[in-house]
Amino acid sequence: MKKVILFSVLMLLSLSWGYAQAVEITPTYGYQFGSKLNYGPNYIKLDDSGMFGISLGYEIRSNYMLEVTYINMSTELRIRDRIASPSESRLSDLNADWFMLGGTRYFGNDKVRPFFGGQIGFSVFSPDNVDRDIAPRGLDSVTKFSFGLKGGVVVMFTERVGLNLQGNLLFPVEWGGFYVGAGTGGVSSGVNVGSTIVMGGFSGGLVFRLGT
Repeated sequence: MKKVILFSVLMLLSLSWGYAQAVEITPTYGYQFGSKLNYGPNYIKLDDSGMFGISLGYEIRSNYMLEVTYINMSTELRIRDRIASPSESRLSDLNADWFMLGGTRYFGNDKVRPFFGGQIGFSVFSPDNVDRDIAPRGLDSVTKFSFGLKGGVVVMFTERVGLNLQGNLLFPVEWGGFYVGAGTGGVSSGVNVGSTIVMGGFSGGLVFRLGT
């Protein structure tokens, strides 16, 4: 549902803006590093994975872009817990969707444009294929307020088509809240893990520039 909503927003913005100002569409693919949450001697971690995304930017004035961005990564959630899983084990698959609104400042000339930007929005973490021996109650999806930073360079091949290369940092605030307990005798125990984490990565993609 959230993907449908985002797609609708992108289409409405495109139709309303038309070509009076420059509009940039940037599909990207890259690599996202995982992260780890420690609780005492135990931890939960997200594995590294591929990621893809798409951004729609509207030039509000020269060298300043207002952007809507969607990013997806599909990874694996792993755990080491002295009660539930003394050695590191797979806990579940995990799909992460990021829906972000932000701004980007460009520098340089018409051909080579370094940039830096910031974003705010929300992220949705959806576990799947949960190991019920470790998490007998399963894992629920969680939605968290998030923000991000990015920096990189755009190299324009023509006035309309270019190459985007960038690094990013994503911050889901107080990500977690997964019940990961296990026990014996029909009694389960566990912890709710929550913390602010940082996820870094890099990506590349084509830039399609429309309008003036």
